[in-house]
Amino acid sequence: MRTTRLFTLALGTFLLGTALWVSGALGQAQRFPPLGPLPPVPVPRDNPMSDAKVELGKLLFWDDRLSGDISTGCVRCHDPKLGWGTGQPISRGYPGTEHWRNSQTLLNSAYYAKLFWAGEVTSLESQAAAAATGNVAGNGDPVMMEERLRQIPEYVKRFKEVFGVEQPTIDMAWMAIAAFQRTLVSDPAKVPFDRYAKGDQSAISPEAKRGLALFQGKAGCIQCHNGPLATDESFHNLGVPKNPIFDQSPLHQITLRYQHLIRGVPEKVYRTAGRDLGLYYTSKRDEDRGKFRTPSLRELKYTAPFMHNGIFLTLDEIIEFYNRGGGDDPNKSPLLKPLGLSEQEKKDLKAFLESLSSDGPPHVMDPPELPSYGAMK
Repeated sequence: MRTTRLFTLALGTFLLGTALWVSGALGQAQRFPPLGPLPPVPVPRDNPMSDAKVELGKLLFWDDRLSGDISTGCVRCHDPKLGWGTGQPISRGYPGTEHWRNSQTLLNSAYYAKLFWAGEVTSLESQAAAAATGNVAGNGDPVMMEERLRQIPEYVKRFKEVFGVEQPTIDMAWMAIAAFQRTLVSDPAKVPFDRYAKGDQSAISPEAKRGLALFQGKAGCIQCHNGPLATDESFHNLGVPKNPIFDQSPLHQITLRYQHLIRGVPEKVYRTAGRDLGLYYTSKRDEDRGKFRTPSLRELKYTAPFMHNGIFLTLDEIIEFYNRGGGDDPNKSPLLKPLGLSEQEKKDLKAFLESLSSDGPPHVMDPPELPSYGAMK
């Protein structure tokens, strides 16, 4: 909650400071927050940033010992060389399992008030914990992972420097990882649209400028993809097609049905539901079946595949899907209607969407050298 309030305050300050250009071509003289460069990263008061904490978090992010069988650390599902995701439709699962959702990029995740596809957690700290301990993700036991940290002399030293404690704790590990993730944000100087928003008319092409007009007008994208992060962070059912892998792979079917069961859905639903139920798992309201949180549109050039089940591999597929008015589902959002875009309009819209990505893959980095165990004296 504190992170959400901080972001709201930062966003409000940012929007006031950019009123001049918001009133121009970029603005929506409607009810939607305007597009624009990202404000400063919101940081919770109980987990302030420091260089030492970020460096510790980077080590822990790469450390497979923060998982059950020391094979599935954070980086296994969020690879910097793969847009901080997996590059695959469905994320990898813990050995012996398969996951059931697409692994979202960590780029700009510092700005989200709701994380995971159905908004199950509200902070990067809780996201790290949930992923590392999830049965089909890290599958780590918190006590075991904490004991491993305590038998790594370098970590003992670093935790004392950062947190002032004699022994590492697992909650502090999540705090350090979250601090590292808060550095994985887009640089406005490297994003064409951000340069354009700040006044550089040559930063994006004429096609992209026409695409921006479509985005805010005929295509209606602004209804859900608004504000600096290009998301309303709300939940919508788009009628996304089912990923065929769930009809072909027993391990994927096991995981999906397991999700139905552990989320406490009624038995009738458990027996008959053949797809991810999204927000329904939390709310148990029928109208929330198939609703997922709107993702940011930033860095799309580097973060395919798309949608909660990775069903679309390219932006062209995404644009065609929306041009048709979305998919076929009884709970589909009434916001989705056939758009009637021409071939040129589709190209223009794609050009604008690509302008929301950095000039090159952001935050690509090599793995750090991890510290070794040491027997306690």
